[in-house]
Amino acid sequence: MPPAGRLRNRAAGRMMATITEVLMSDLVLVIGSKRYSSWSLRPWLALKQTGTPFEELVVTLRQPDTKACILQHSPSGKVPLLKHGELIVWESLAICEYLAESWPESGLWPQDRAARAVARSVSTEMHAGFMALRQHLPMDVCALTPMGSLAPEVAADVERIQRIWRDCRSRFGGEGPFLFGRFSIADAMYAPVATRFTTYGVELDTVSRAYVQAIWALPAMQEWKAAAEREAA
Repeated sequence: MPPAGRLRNRAAGRMMATITEVLMSDLVLVIGSKRYSSWSLRPWLALKQTGTPFEELVVTLRQPDTKACILQHSPSGKVPLLKHGELIVWESLAICEYLAESWPESGLWPQDRAARAVARSVSTEMHAGFMALRQHLPMDVCALTPMGSLAPEVAADVERIQRIWRDCRSRFGGEGPFLFGRFSIADAMYAPVATRFTTYGVELDTVSRAYVQAIWALPAMQEWKAAAEREAA
């Protein structure tokens, strides 16, 4: 091929690459390591539920430069963060709310008003609470380290979570295996808890065990775990 032709082809290739990059970068989710980042898993699952293509940018956690890398993207210095064009949305639940408003056809909140109110209540309780569970049972989707007895404050968190799950399943779960039947933001919020219960071999009641199995059966959860295992390799 003549030099001029090769140059035109290279220029066209660069132009196509630029166009592709712009299209992909229209929706970018900045997350932490999939093995450990429970807060990143939550909006990632919700975004997967919309079926909308997006780019993910993974920041490796627990490294000397982790904070500096996150600050390049996030004004809060934390992950996750969603970039949608010029808009930046941070905090897991805020991102999930934005996705629900932007893609209402995805049904990220239950249609029924009462169910939606309860779904928001249990989601915000997860967002703000269960500190003992977080401290003593951190997320590690690649580990299996069963614990014997739980500290009293952790056991109290586990019991409260199971009460939430039993209540939601009994009142609103008739149309599917999730807390409100169909997958919702509430499930995205509690999915990392399901992984913790598996990792640490927490003893659960029948309803809660079935719910944990339903979470793990999600193709998106299997995709997340496989990526986490590749990180750990």
